[in-house]
Amino acid sequence: MPYAVTVAVICGIMFVLAGLDYSPVMLVVAAVLLTVVVFALHKLSVKKYGQEKTPGKYHKRGFNMSQSLWPEGKKSAAMFTFDLDGDIIWQNMSSDEPNTEKLIRARSIGQYGPNRCVDMILDLLDKYQVKATFFAPGYVAEHNPDVIRRIDEAGHEIGNHGYTHERFVEKTVEEQLEILKKTQKIIKDITGKEPKGFRTPSGDWHVRTPYLLNELGFLYSSSMRGDDIPYYTVLDGKETDLVEIPSKWELDDYVAQAYSVYPAEPAGLDRISCYRNVQDNDLREFRGYYDMGLCIAFLMHPQISGAPGRNLVLEEVLKE
Repeated sequence: MPYAVTVAVICGIMFVLAGLDYSPVMLVVAAVLLTVVVFALHKLSVKKYGQEKTPGKYHKRGFNMSQSLWPEGKKSAAMFTFDLDGDIIWQNMSSDEPNTEKLIRARSIGQYGPNRCVDMILDLLDKYQVKATFFAPGYVAEHNPDVIRRIDEAGHEIGNHGYTHERFVEKTVEEQLEILKKTQKIIKDITGKEPKGFRTPSGDWHVRTPYLLNELGFLYSSSMRGDDIPYYTVLDGKETDLVEIPSKWELDDYVAQAYSVYPAEPAGLDRISCYRNVQDNDLREFRGYYDMGLCIAFLMHPQISGAPGRNLVLEEVLKE
């Protein structure tokens, strides 16, 4: 019952009582008793129908997320991920692409990731004792095995990110299965461990992709954008053991900080965003997710967030 209605009810009853021949003391006692009764009924109504929301708590699917979702009584969860794409995106472009010679410079942007930035990121993660996940295409792992080993030996996770950063939505089921198995084998041959996590390259997947992940025994995917807490994937109306850990575009460093003259990234070449603004956005998102007891999943790329100045932005988030 809204508080305005509660007050109106009490006032109405008091007007009636005031018109009768009662002493002031009796009227005060009656007012107190009425207030207690009305608020007690209000609380019973809330308990029965769930109409009240506690400030600072996030209610969803019948759960108080800040109290019931995370292990060991933790208030929220944070996932730091890096898509170790290397230069494979530019490698995928056809030799018939106009001005192909300019791709040599563009490819060097991607190569900067495994060649230099991964080590700077590993040092930073070690400084703050934070573990991360690096999603690697099989091709990149194949051509940078020492980088993959260093990541693994530092205690971080290696996830499956396709073989050549393919668009799964354009592949047949058979092609997807071949890609997934090929990359699983490559990474296992390097680290001795088969990846348990997957992120779809290029941000989308085929309708059958989650079926394949479930059949191959993947524990989770971090590919979708439609939530702020992990959830079990539902296939054919049944909840499976495959967990989805969603991220958001605004948590993707590519959106704010990727830049390439050719091919134009972004179209129109109208930014790099101000680092101060990016840092402010990241910190506000981090604090918002924490306050609401949610799971924030940062989606980064070594050649972007691992560069020296942007590494400082990442450090400010890790300090939190």
